[in-house]
Amino acid sequence: MNRWLTEAVPRGRVAAFRTLIYLFVAADLVIFTPWVRTRVSVPGDLYQPLLIGRLLPLPTPTETLVTVIFWALLLLALLAATGRAPRLLGWAVCALYLEWMIIAMSYGKVDHDRFGLLVALAVLPTAGRARHGDTIRTEAGGWTLRVTQIAVICTYFLAAFAKLRFGGLDWLTGSVLARAIIRRGTDLADLIAQVPYLLIVAQFGIVAFELLSPMVFLLPPRWRLAMVGFFYSFHAVTIATITISFAPHLAAMTSFLPLERVRPLVWARRLTGRSPSEAATTDAPQPRPAEVDPVPADQGPVTAGAGPALDDQAPVVGRPVGP
Repeated sequence: MNRWLTEAVPRGRVAAFRTLIYLFVAADLVIFTPWVRTRVSVPGDLYQPLLIGRLLPLPTPTETLVTVIFWALLLLALLAATGRAPRLLGWAVCALYLEWMIIAMSYGKVDHDRFGLLVALAVLPTAGRARHGDTIRTEAGGWTLRVTQIAVICTYFLAAFAKLRFGGLDWLTGSVLARAIIRRGTDLADLIAQVPYLLIVAQFGIVAFELLSPMVFLLPPRWRLAMVGFFYSFHAVTIATITISFAPHLAAMTSFLPLERVRPLVWARRLTGRSPSEAATTDAPQPRPAEVDPVPADQGPVTAGAGPALDDQAPVVGRPVGP
């Protein structure tokens, strides 16, 4: 179990995941949850904090408090996305975003799509330093990604459990999706709703896929990526039909993906005409060639990388020096 929880991953994957998560936090403040700032106009007696807000306890939101949290969190999230001071900035972003969510969810509605993102923010500071393109593997980073993956899958599995707990079998055979389409459906949803029994079949399918979601951990890597692709396609259909995005959940779900292969800086340099090898050399730390002592001129040619190989580093590739 410990080996599975701490399965080593390239540091470049951790760095990419960290940048993506912190950039999403910044985007979340200005795109998805700017309405939290309007909570200050709501009477304070309507503020019913979540359990964690009662245990700490946290103050009733005021205009000053919410404004300070907004700007501090926006600035710190952008700084954390650079990978600098990962622990200090990471813990600060985690604490501020948790308070932001407590304020958002303490007025009668709690969104379950934030769980995986909150877990990612809580564990990212423990991953340590990581640079984009670094191929050295890290168990601490592997633990960070694995815990986030577990949170993502728990979101699915516990959602099915809640459906059956509170709705019973009527959730499967009722008019849940029909009501959602009436409230916020699109033209595509209207077309789907006209097919007899299709919404009932879809409700059975949703619960089945949520209950079976933990199987993703039992699949080989290629099939695991295919199943994660199915998860994303499910949410694409959800957005296209009933306009529910689950954006924070989708951001956390990138913990399953080989993000180290996504190299926007390298791609940008290629578009500007620089060679891929030159771009890779300047964008990411490369293994240093083994140093070789000077050789008298009367001795034979020296091959590149003749020194001892470094542990956990790729061998130096090159042509022998000389004819």
